[in-house]
Amino acid sequence: MKKTLLTALLAAVLVTASAQDVMRKEKDGTYVVNTTTLAQDVEGYNGPTPVEVYIKKNKIVKVVPLKSQEGPKYVAMVKKEMLPRYERMNVKKGTVQEVDAVTGATFTSRAMQENIKRAVEYYKSHKK
Repeated sequence: MKKTLLTALLAAVLVTASAQDVMRKEKDGTYVVNTTTLAQDVEGYNGPTPVEVYIKKNKIVKVVPLKSQEGPKYVAMVKKEMLPRYERMNVKKGTVQEVDAVTGATFTSRAMQENIKRAVEYYKSHKK
């Protein structure tokens, strides 16, 4: 009986911990969605391209690329040319509108777009 109870408690803690790894709420009310585990299957040219999407009052505040195997040059291009276009974008109107990919960094751009889309969908279905 004790072993079953302990196993159930451990499972509940692991589920809670993994949910916290995906989305957390900052003191100022900003939600931060991390796509490292949420979008493991989304790959750029050299593998997964996780991001953190900061959302406050149903608007994207910023998107921050996380560590990946993508070339630093391509990530820098996307960070400079594409990610700022998401700032102040409203997330209530369905999924986030498509932002054009960056020429020369198409694989990285498309992968980050999908990560942002999944982050917004997760936020909309899990925010409290």
